[in-house]
Amino acid sequence: MSPFDRPASARAYGWMLGGRDVYPVDRDIVFYVLGRFPECVDIARQNRQFLYRAIRYLVEEAGIRQFLDMGCGLPTENNVHQVAQRFDPDARVAYVDIDPIVLAHGRALLTGNPGTAVVQADMRLPEAILAEPQVRRLIDFAEPIAVLFLSVGHHLKDDDEVGQGTRHTVRHIIDTVAVPGSHLAFSQVVSDDPDVGAIFAASIDDSGVPWQSRTPAEVDALFDGLEPVEPGLVNLVDWRPDPDQPPLAPVPEPLLPYVGAATRRHNVYEYGGILRKP
Repeated sequence: MSPFDRPASARAYGWMLGGRDVYPVDRDIVFYVLGRFPECVDIARQNRQFLYRAIRYLVEEAGIRQFLDMGCGLPTENNVHQVAQRFDPDARVAYVDIDPIVLAHGRALLTGNPGTAVVQADMRLPEAILAEPQVRRLIDFAEPIAVLFLSVGHHLKDDDEVGQGTRHTVRHIIDTVAVPGSHLAFSQVVSDDPDVGAIFAASIDDSGVPWQSRTPAEVDALFDGLEPVEPGLVNLVDWRPDPDQPPLAPVPEPLLPYVGAATRRHNVYEYGGILRKP
């Protein structure tokens, strides 16, 4: 089966951000989900705007110089290394994604930037990621790091047979090898109503893209023992909003009718923030 015969979350997400690396099967799932949850275009873009604010905070205020971006997705504007190196040219970023298309595009973008690398690996297997030579080249685990799980938490299913579960995936590196002062940034789609979340998850999961919606409380439970950075874990639009941050690429014309839906509907939203290892 061709990789273009099944939808890819990286391509679908990238299209909502204004990317062009999208195929009919990806457009089909986007429109299928938008027919039930039209706020998803806004949600995707809100998460990308949060990425900028989160990385800026981590570099400027927390003093982080090295990043491990798990499930990074297709390159677009204001990628992690571009934001981090804007505020510290010596910042280093190791990108991790299982999608070979992401690997190809990422390596093309990163040519000539020795402070970055993209590794093809499964984020559900953090021990294997820690053994990757490119990760070891870029990341000094004797210094504070930031581990990023941005808009990928919903792809981690509690009943997944790969790895040792969601908590192990998101906590292993920060708990076992990261030094105090390291940070973890996390976001995923949630619903305050578990029934609505289940309907949303089924609409995506049935297409072949793994998905598990959670409630905010279920997300919070993953991070006990870590210190939330003010304002804590929240709807991402409320995480240190900045109306003057750089704009995203324009919304593709076919998706324009859905822009603004998140201001009228709140069935699902992107939830997350930054946590510090004490």
